[in-house]
Amino acid sequence: MKPEFMAQAVEQAKFSGEDVPVGCVIVKDGEVLASACNEREKLGEISAHAEILAIEQAEKSLKTWKLDECEMYVTLEPCPMCASAIVQARLKTVYFGAYDSVYGAFGSKTDMREIMNSKLLKVFGGIMEKECRELISEFFGKLRKND
Repeated sequence: MKPEFMAQAVEQAKFSGEDVPVGCVIVKDGEVLASACNEREKLGEISAHAEILAIEQAEKSLKTWKLDECEMYVTLEPCPMCASAIVQARLKTVYFGAYDSVYGAFGSKTDMREIMNSKLLKVFGGIMEKECRELISEFFGKLRKND
């Protein structure tokens, strides 16, 4: 685990605009292949989560959907949709920041590794958790003020 990659994911999250601030980077052999933030509002696409967009970039970069030598750093525990894509893309390891008690699909609410019988994917949570949680708290705090 390299903290500088999670720091890059945190920086990506800051570009999310009107979306929940989630940032993601995918790394292979110590090099960043892909980076993305949530863009559902910007693109008008329900699947435009940071993880999905980063997976798509990494697939294009490697010219394969098999990301089995790659690691993902993401600021929020992936939801079921993203966790499923992560398992299917065969990522080696996922490091996430903040736990998500509502949608978290790598242990908080459910665990897609069990549902999808994934024995190889390693997942580590709570990486730079304070910084990641603050991004989300500030975002939702601003939304509540505007209501």
